[in-house]
Amino acid sequence: MIEDCLFCKIVAGIIPSAKIFEDENIYAFLDLYPIEKGHALVIPKMHIETFFDLPNYLIMPLFSTAKLIALAQKKILGATGFNLLQNNGAEAGQEIHHFHIHVIPRFEKERKQVSWNAKEYKNSKEMLNIAEQLRVKL
Repeated sequence: MIEDCLFCKIVAGIIPSAKIFEDENIYAFLDLYPIEKGHALVIPKMHIETFFDLPNYLIMPLFSTAKLIALAQKKILGATGFNLLQNNGAEAGQEIHHFHIHVIPRFEKERKQVSWNAKEYKNSKEMLNIAEQLRVKL
């Protein structure tokens, strides 16, 4: 546990939460400031800051839990879609530096989506060059 981490304090029971799932490695609860009612956060119990730091053995359990929550949002809340959102680093909008996945229910009447301002490559050569550089590093 990191003493100044909000999510570590939630896992430890120091700060109350609306828990919806817990096992030996994962904790999930409702976001206190939801985008939609039922908006949940899925976190590892262990303090891990970003996806880059996440051990591979936790990836499947975290995303499996996110899927279970999305299915429950569909059944209980009538969600017809959902967003999975995961920010890494302040540059990407991460405000709490403990890895977390947002599971945000979406509804037919709302038709909301996460939006961004798309960038364009100068040309196809630039795009293919970046793809090659990434492929080599894999």
